[in-house]
Amino acid sequence: MKQPVHPESAPKPLGPYTPGLLVGNLVFVAGQGPLDPKTGATVGDTITEQTRQVLTNIRSILEAAGASMDEVVKSTVHLANLEDFAAFNAVYREFFSEPYPVRTTVGSALLDDILVEIDVIAVKKA
Repeated sequence: MKQPVHPESAPKPLGPYTPGLLVGNLVFVAGQGPLDPKTGATVGDTITEQTRQVLTNIRSILEAAGASMDEVVKSTVHLANLEDFAAFNAVYREFFSEPYPVRTTVGSALLDDILVEIDVIAVKKA
């Protein structure tokens, strides 16, 4: 059974998708951009600022599902510019600890002024 997760502390979806789904002890978080939950506007002009906002949005959805960043097992990262990889990684390390989630990172064409989008899967502790 799927339970939707959409806290007020996370941005509203830009399309027909659910920000988070709780399925048993799995939490699936849809790709999140660097959007301010209150205004829907893009936060920041740099990869550092935007990555921090994206991961804050993800954390909000996970917490609303009863999970944490420590329970993330997989992340998929889309970077508009792969030259931002090192700066992105520096912020990523602030939100995750070892053992880090497995991760796929790709270069992607993203909407407007968005530099990074991330989705995750977490396994909640019983």
